Amino acid sequence: MSEIGDSLAVSLFSEIFMADQLARNRISRALPKGMEISHFSVLNHLARLNEERTPAQLAATLHVTRGAMTNTLNRLDWAGHVHIRPDWDDARRKLVSISPAGRSARDAAIQAISPVLAEAVADIGEDRLRAALPVLRQLRQKLEGGR
Repeated sequence: MSEIGDSLAVSLFSEIFMADQLARNRISRALPKGMEISHFSVLNHLARLNEERTPAQLAATLHVTRGAMTNTLNRLDWAGHVHIRPDWDDARRKLVSISPAGRSARDAAIQAISPVLAEAVADIGEDRLRAALPVLRQLRQKLEGGR
């Protein structure tokens, strides 16, 4: 990579890392008391799918370790936000689904973070963000393929 390319890559990833950190901080503060981003991520994913998933599938989808996912699921189970049951076809596995209380918690979280997200979109502009999405999506796909 050329010196110019190195500089572009460093600048790009520096901006992405800082935007990620700032977004997580703002969203964490807006989430309902006791909810963490990891909890919201799992609940949001399960609500969108409306299907059961194994802890390993959830860990892979959300790019976290199985141990981190187990911790998150234990907390969500304790709060009554997910149902965890044995897989009747393979007793070694468990299946996770969102509970009605989890769906309500996810909806409350979306209500809480929506103003934060809407403000960012309004300040930057929908057209500019829509134009950036394909590039960010392609970058994510490239990074996912490079595991």
